[in-house]
Amino acid sequence: MSKLKVSAIKDLTGNNGFMLAGGTITATTTLSVSDITINGTITGGSTYIVPAQGGNEGKALRSTGSGFAWSSVSAGSGIKSMQVWTSNGTWNKPAQVGSIIVTVVGAGGGGSGYNESGGSGGMSERVIDVTNTSSVSVTVGNPGGGTGYSGCGGNGNSSSFGSYCSASGGYGANCRQGRAGGIGGNGSGGNLNVYGGGGAGHGSYWAWGCHQGGTSFMGGSQPSSHQQCDYAHRHQSHAAWGAGGNGARHGCRGARGREGVVVVQEFYG
Repeated sequence: MSKLKVSAIKDLTGNNGFMLAGGTITATTTLSVSDITINGTITGGSTYIVPAQGGNEGKALRSTGSGFAWSSVSAGSGIKSMQVWTSNGTWNKPAQVGSIIVTVVGAGGGGSGYNESGGSGGMSERVIDVTNTSSVSVTVGNPGGGTGYSGCGGNGNSSSFGSYCSASGGYGANCRQGRAGGIGGNGSGGNLNVYGGGGAGHGSYWAWGCHQGGTSFMGGSQPSSHQQCDYAHRHQSHAAWGAGGNGARHGCRGARGREGVVVVQEFYG
């Protein structure tokens, strides 16, 4: 079998062609082909074809407008997870989270006797970019306590998410105005800030059982009863977060309000 050994193949001008050395063929100018089949691997890099692959495992190729570059690929899109606080704590950013929606609800005010009920906590909701944030302190308000007739129900305390947004607690019944229901709290700092619902005011014998604590963004207050004394007080945990405490019939004790809450919905960055 004959062999032809050369170090270069050039065109008729003697300028353009291929250089052959050490088993490598190098085109000395632009190489144009109609079709190419590769039965091996591609190494090296090119501004116009594929950038160097070393150290870019798991990345995706994107156009920069003048060439190609490797970019990290997000593990997902949309909502990733949700965290809920019913007591004080700290939010720590999970991996791959770039933004959050925070909902903050203040605690409810306490109810009194003769139907007078507490106001609910306010609500604040905010969208926050947490690209450069790792943790935020969380404060959840405690509720106001219930009391008997002519007493002032306790005021609910505020809830907050760092300095981003907060919501004040509802007022206790019979406090800001005699024989009146408590006023609802309000939100601040959010993209959406909402007052909590107000509590029911003084009622007669015929109105016993028709009273209701202020409704919060999360829902309503405890059950009421015409005949059973302290009924709402005995079921005071059966209410939505931030709701005002229900009142009671004459001579009985109103229910405390419900604790505030902080909810954080976490989205992929």
